[in-house]
Amino acid sequence: MSTPRIKPKALGLSPSFGFGDRLGLATPGHVEAIRQAGQGIRGIFAQQSIREMSRTNRTPSQVMEAATQALAQAKFTDPWGADADHLKTQADVDATAKAGFVFFTIDPSEHVDVRAANYEEAELAAQFDAVKAHIDWFDRYADTTVKVKGGPTLHFDQTTVKRAAVKYGRAIAHAIKLGSYIALVAAKAGQDHEVELSIDETPQPTTLAEHYIIAEECIRAGMKLVSLAPRFIGDFEKGVDYKGDVGDFEASLKGHAAIARQLGPYKLSLHSGSDKLSIYGLFASVTKGLFHVKTAGTSYLEALRVVSHHDPALFRRIVNFAREHYDHDKATYHVSAEVHRVPAPKIINNNLELEQLYLGIWSGATSSGGLSNPGRQILHCTFGSTLTDPELGPALREVLVAHPDTYKRVLTEHFGKHLAALQTGM
Repeated sequence: MSTPRIKPKALGLSPSFGFGDRLGLATPGHVEAIRQAGQGIRGIFAQQSIREMSRTNRTPSQVMEAATQALAQAKFTDPWGADADHLKTQADVDATAKAGFVFFTIDPSEHVDVRAANYEEAELAAQFDAVKAHIDWFDRYADTTVKVKGGPTLHFDQTTVKRAAVKYGRAIAHAIKLGSYIALVAAKAGQDHEVELSIDETPQPTTLAEHYIIAEECIRAGMKLVSLAPRFIGDFEKGVDYKGDVGDFEASLKGHAAIARQLGPYKLSLHSGSDKLSIYGLFASVTKGLFHVKTAGTSYLEALRVVSHHDPALFRRIVNFAREHYDHDKATYHVSAEVHRVPAPKIINNNLELEQLYLGIWSGATSSGGLSNPGRQILHCTFGSTLTDPELGPALREVLVAHPDTYKRVLTEHFGKHLAALQTGM
């Protein structure tokens, strides 16, 4: 008898937590973590970006099927979400909507001018002339002042608005167009939908003025905006805690949260949210529960912990493989780990010590500015190469299939820490 299909739902403004699952075997642990955390935070169990699917040779339907089968087997009846992450094209929307995704994350990063913050006046003027055709909102903001309730007073002088137009003008236009297409596809399929806008993949933080313009223009165009991921101040590197001044982060976050409450309300989304324990409580508190946290690679790292426990020799092979591929694979990530800063497996005889060296210690920056656990990032960034390797990928999966209880246990413990930290602020 086939497993009954259960469908994801649009979760609206409920606080939510995204569990990325790159192998299709992690949902039992994700579900148990949510159950043990109790009421309050909804789970998004089917979540994978187009880039991740490409790197793991998975399809949207396979991602959805793995999650729904595990949820049905766990007899999970609470509302849950499914995130089609980092969508860039209409083809991305078509493929994920057909598979049943209802939470669509638009990624317009390819249309952002990341140099805009550094343009001198003459260059800014020239770039603005080039982007004017893509915007109709310059006069709506130029030379105006907005008092955000419970937040900052925003002054939109002409230079500020021009810089925002140059940096985000094409991105806003692209996001609005793709958001309209999502709504059309969902309507034709007779299914609900909600949109997250991801503007976090830029070198410079999103200013409050930029946030205000981006969100208001998307909402004005009719986008069903449920959450927005700014580029927050500080560093949100993969696999480690927050790097930056927590006090500065809090001050900036308060402004972003006030804007989200006034214009939406919509949730603020924390991307690369894995292991950011030091700021979770603050994030939940300042947003007043209007938050989404997105994780992905941390479930893969916990899969490697299972391998370390049950097949130490394979774990050593994966670590060596990751060290060889890291410098190439890290190109699409903002990370600072360096291979030469972490010992190779051949000089670490103790298996537990090797596991701790590459998977332990969650803290981020050290006082000297380096990472206290560079090995974790090295393993994180090389997931695609590892999983698609004809020997290592199947061997890794074989260990997880043979030891599902261990994988469920380590995931429950790992995400239990995440969810508990968030709940301290709720």
